[in-house]
Amino acid sequence: MRLRRCGADSVLVELGSLGEVAAARAVLAGLPGLVDLVPAARTVLATFSGGVPRGVEDALRAADLSAVPAPAGETVVLPTVYDGPDLELAATTANLSPDEVVALHTGAEYTVAFTGFAPGFGYLTGLPAPLRQARLASPRTKVPAGAVGVAGEFTGVYPRPSPGGWRLLGRLADGAPPLFDPEREPPALLAPGHRVRFEAV
Repeated sequence: MRLRRCGADSVLVELGSLGEVAAARAVLAGLPGLVDLVPAARTVLATFSGGVPRGVEDALRAADLSAVPAPAGETVVLPTVYDGPDLELAATTANLSPDEVVALHTGAEYTVAFTGFAPGFGYLTGLPAPLRQARLASPRTKVPAGAVGVAGEFTGVYPRPSPGGWRLLGRLADGAPPLFDPEREPPALLAPGHRVRFEAV
């Protein structure tokens, strides 16, 4: 673990794994004066009101950062149509049938590790090992909003049309809640620590 000051009010905590990030985020969330937490794959940026309080490093070093906290809140269920252009590729790579890929993807419960890339995009951990596959060799120039994909240890949903290289297994069904709505409070449906499950329709 390494701490780097970022101005007078923020500190960047560098860690070794997603699990340590989740544990450190839980520790930082309990400190006085916290106004914002931004986790990423190996870091957490904590911003405080009135300066970084004393004892931040001591609190982190005293905690068991190997103990990943339980996901928070209710499970967000995302109805999904599994007709993606890379479903067959994912099945072939995993030596499974497309139906087995769908069963694996819907049978797991995921946790939002962090958000980024685009507003509302959550990097979800908990992907079954056979579905942990490489990105496409050539990214698509445009992935439609609602596309459900896998890449490496993550699964996720594209909140809006954008380029992307994840293997696409399907898409959110009509009527699924938008991942990002600036008129909603909060605008993002998914936040770090939330639980997520995909449901085939």
